[in-house]
Amino acid sequence: MMSRLWALGLLTAGLLLPGCDGEKRPAAKVNLEEQNAVMAFAMSDQLDANELAGAVTVVVGRDGILGMEAFGLADIKSSRPMRKDSVFWIASMTKPMTAACVMMLVEEGKVSLDDPVAKFLPAFKGQKLLKDGKLVDPARAVTVKDLLTHTSGLTSAYATPAGQPSDTLPLEKMCDLYAGQPLRYEPGTQWSYNNPGINTLGRIIEVVSGMPYSDFLETRLLEPLGMTSTTFWPDESELERRALPYAKDKESGKLVLSKTHTFREPYSDPSRTAIPAGGLWSTGRDIARLCQLMLNRGEIDGQRILRPETVALMTRNQLGDMPKVSFTPGMSMGLGFHVVREPQEVTESLSPGTFGHGGMHGTQMWIDPVRLRAYVLLVQRANFPNSDASEARRIFQKAAVETYGR
Repeated sequence: MMSRLWALGLLTAGLLLPGCDGEKRPAAKVNLEEQNAVMAFAMSDQLDANELAGAVTVVVGRDGILGMEAFGLADIKSSRPMRKDSVFWIASMTKPMTAACVMMLVEEGKVSLDDPVAKFLPAFKGQKLLKDGKLVDPARAVTVKDLLTHTSGLTSAYATPAGQPSDTLPLEKMCDLYAGQPLRYEPGTQWSYNNPGINTLGRIIEVVSGMPYSDFLETRLLEPLGMTSTTFWPDESELERRALPYAKDKESGKLVLSKTHTFREPYSDPSRTAIPAGGLWSTGRDIARLCQLMLNRGEIDGQRILRPETVALMTRNQLGDMPKVSFTPGMSMGLGFHVVREPQEVTESLSPGTFGHGGMHGTQMWIDPVRLRAYVLLVQRANFPNSDASEARRIFQKAAVETYGR
């Protein structure tokens, strides 16, 4: 206990933090308003063990943010501290927002969950299934619901060559490439995480709405929620607040700067394709707004964004007892959201029916409809063995429930 209290003192004073070389190095002093001690204390061992460089944590209730902390470093080399307004690549946490846009079109009667994808994207018409080494007709066509639940059977391959940025092709071209590949299994029969399926949903949004996917997302979701720092193209001021991504070196155990091949630089270039499956950058405050919307069943600040029945549909199990769903035990799948069916291990502190999504670099957002709390963890750790099952997530959620539980 004494060692953890000592570590906490260093964290909250902003004096010493782990560096890339494994030695203690001085860090810039931080205003104590940036470092409330509760989560910093709970996660101090994670920082000491070089599991994380730093983090922003947020606990959200129906009326807004209940607790928000920033601790550790956003940039180890320069000793730049993590701040509450630090900007993170949230990667696959983009997916629920894409799903919400699709469900707006469902509410308007312009899309049905049972519609075949080919109704909107003709390139998918007549798509074949690869079975026992032969191309055959599938039992049925891929539907919009299949895309939302990761049960489409679409190729899992990127549209660009390995190691090349995935934001160089427009969505239309990406989807033509997906459509040209045979299905890997019968639609609706198994769960397999699928980025191409979510990107295809983005293209459907474009075709049905008559506007670019990014514009639809901005005008129908981000602007109404006031998510002013959520973007596919972070500008100079946002990049200055960026939390840099780190990976843990397997041999030395040190944190080393990581680089993603997902995007081409500069990140601020608006000619880069907005990737529906994982292209957004955001902040703790902005993600809290999305969580607040979902806690209030689609309404926020007196404005209705989604119908209550739509939120209920998105956040309940859509796959029954289908085995091997999601990335941790006891999970099921809604429409764009993963759903906790039986809390255990990393989800032990959450209620049954909690829903959310994670991102490649360890970011997490989980909304508990029983406790009426949401838990947001923002980190940039590139090589967690399983970003949804990180010890950092388990520790944070446990501490958050104990501190802010009803």
